[in-house]
Amino acid sequence: MPLDESVPAPDQFQPQPHPQASTAKSLPISDTDRYSRQVLFPGIGQQGQQRLAAAHVAIVGCGAMGAASASLLARAGVGTLTLIDRDFVEPSNLQRQVLFDEADALESLPKAEAARRHIAQFNSSVAVHAHIADLVPTNIAALLAGADILLDATDNFETRYLINDFAVQQGKPWIYAAAVGAYAATMNILPELQSPGAPSMAQPHRDMPGSPPASLVRWMGGMQYSPTACLACIFPKPPAGNLETCDTSGILSTAVNLAASIQVTEALKFLTGQPHLMRRTLLSFDLWSPALLPPEGSGYLDRSEIAASVPRPGCEVCGRRSFTHLAGQDRAHITLCGRDSVQIHEHHRPVDFAAMRARLATHADIEDLRSNDLLLRFRRGPHTLTLFADGRAIVHGTTDITVARSLYARFIGA
Repeated sequence: MPLDESVPAPDQFQPQPHPQASTAKSLPISDTDRYSRQVLFPGIGQQGQQRLAAAHVAIVGCGAMGAASASLLARAGVGTLTLIDRDFVEPSNLQRQVLFDEADALESLPKAEAARRHIAQFNSSVAVHAHIADLVPTNIAALLAGADILLDATDNFETRYLINDFAVQQGKPWIYAAAVGAYAATMNILPELQSPGAPSMAQPHRDMPGSPPASLVRWMGGMQYSPTACLACIFPKPPAGNLETCDTSGILSTAVNLAASIQVTEALKFLTGQPHLMRRTLLSFDLWSPALLPPEGSGYLDRSEIAASVPRPGCEVCGRRSFTHLAGQDRAHITLCGRDSVQIHEHHRPVDFAAMRARLATHADIEDLRSNDLLLRFRRGPHTLTLFADGRAIVHGTTDITVARSLYARFIGA
């Protein structure tokens, strides 16, 4: 049967706008509609949703874990997010870092800023403070100020021990999380409160002089929790030797999303005033191993828990209150940062990208020189150098600190 010429061929069909499309674009999405299914959940309810709207969460790291946790928190309606990350988006990130797209990778957009932009597209009511920075002892208090709870999404123990020092000192809860290969782990750290008498949630949500910001006393209207073990209670010293990383062992996005989902769920318990429901163990999963019962039938091989319900007696951090990482003792100025790279921690040295780009353009051996308002990047031979606005740099293509220092001194300045 011949095609009726009065009916356009499939490739000639033109999409017609929905009759209410223009009106819908001008109408804001109400919180009632957005959170209707979450409010139905008894653990949240209307009161819990209101508490989430008033809450402030800081996430340290916007890679795979941070991107997933930030997305979940923003979609849940947490009112304020502080995102801190020192790195930029690369093509290899797209397999697991759910807030980023190909345009971010092609532009080498800093992760914190890329996350902020994408969150604004699906929940514009969330206030996102994006900081393109390396969390260090000199800026941690300023960057984490006002946050009710801290989420760890870092890729190194140096930063985790720094967070632990700060959280214990300030009496601020934080949640450790990690993923590599098919392994995922998370642990809640609820430090002892150092200053009683903080206001209840019924009062305005603002920091009060002489009390830890947004302490649990504030959330629970005077009810205090018993403190858990801190990171140093479980791991008195950072792990030594060769550690598995995403660059050496790979990573499954499912492992990341499992850890992030547990981390965010625990944070929601705290933010809605239910810390008694929070897990008090170091919980880990191996998603790839078969879930077989051991001979004694005591549990599954793919899941384990280590008790972390009480502080370890004599712990240097939460017991003796010795904060060596927060004091910056023995902190390296140049460190390896994975994926065949070295980071140079040159801070408080503002960079004029336009002037720097003009100067570097005169070097015949420099290729792929590009910059935006947030970073400058170029390639020289096997090495790629990414320079951030505060003077910090990441040198790709080497694990030789001497080589990285030489390249920085030559092209950026000693």
